[in-house]
Amino acid sequence: MNAPDYGRSFASWREACAAPWQAYTRHPFVEGLGDGSLPRAGFLNYLRQDYVFLMHFSRAWSLAVVKADTLAEMQAASATVHALLHHEMALHVSICEAAGISRAALAATEEAPQNLAYTRFVLEAGYSGDFLDLLAALAPCVLGYGEIGARLLGQAADTPYRDWIETYGGDEYQQLCRDTGALIDRAVADRLGPAPETLPRWNQLAGRFATATRLEAAFWELGQP
Repeated sequence: MNAPDYGRSFASWREACAAPWQAYTRHPFVEGLGDGSLPRAGFLNYLRQDYVFLMHFSRAWSLAVVKADTLAEMQAASATVHALLHHEMALHVSICEAAGISRAALAATEEAPQNLAYTRFVLEAGYSGDFLDLLAALAPCVLGYGEIGARLLGQAADTPYRDWIETYGGDEYQQLCRDTGALIDRAVADRLGPAPETLPRWNQLAGRFATATRLEAAFWELGQP
């Protein structure tokens, strides 16, 4: 399938790091989700780490509210925080509880080095950079999961990970991705003008996106049982 349309900036950043993006979105872990071959123990290991990741990711999106320039930007970032805390994390809790992993055990998960590297990179982008730096570092997770979910949802394979796939491939999350892409494009246009690709600043943002993409690919390795 063609890549979903999540806006101009995403398409450009994605194209600029084609090999890392392929390694991320076509990782063996992802393909195992799609065809059902991923061991359940590996999936649960990943979910536990991703639960911890989402705590920090929510903090980073909360920081976007602080870095925003307009009410519309603040509202968009706030809506994403709400979706993470009240919907996406709920999926992790429900799957883990069904597997016998309590909320307390989930919250007590020890953070893996890959998790530390990724979450602190994103938070550092927000602390030391501006709104665009933060969005470029956040985008691979939000939009990459959207692309993966949309592709896997279109496959006919019978897989025990259908609930995960439907969460990220479903209409609600896909709309969140389109909204996030539009937020990025508006923020870029407001700050960098109509031809941002011609500016040195653009390469800096593309670099943030590429680094986050590589860290996303490494994060899948946490799914080893």
